Amino acid sequence: MSEPQPARPSRESREPHESRADRPKRPAPLLFEPGAPAGTDGDRFFELESMDDPRQLLARATELEQAFRTAADRASEFQAIAAAQLTDPRRFDRLTMADLAEQAGWTEDYAKKMAEYGQGLIADGGVTP
Repeated sequence: MSEPQPARPSRESREPHESRADRPKRPAPLLFEPGAPAGTDGDRFFELESMDDPRQLLARATELEQAFRTAADRASEFQAIAAAQLTDPRRFDRLTMADLAEQAGWTEDYAKKMAEYGQGLIADGGVTP
């Protein structure tokens, strides 16, 4: 289950000298396609552009969309677990919610929600890194 994403601050609300952490985060680049031969053209996306049959294209694109959505949900669960672990009061090097928010590029409120979500996942014996 994916948690709601934090609201991005508007340009007007940011300081004139914003730090790198204040910039919107971009998705991690997909550096390779699994199973693709090395040295292939970087403009290709899982061979979708080479499909002529729209039914085949729709089926393959749908499979990829579902796989990426599942991967994003799973990554969010790992983020939550990490947030819970990093803010655990039993850690001598624990982060404050403000520090966690700054490090992850979240609002402080969202960092708190992610840490709580992660605590629930850990308590339920759910996803563990």
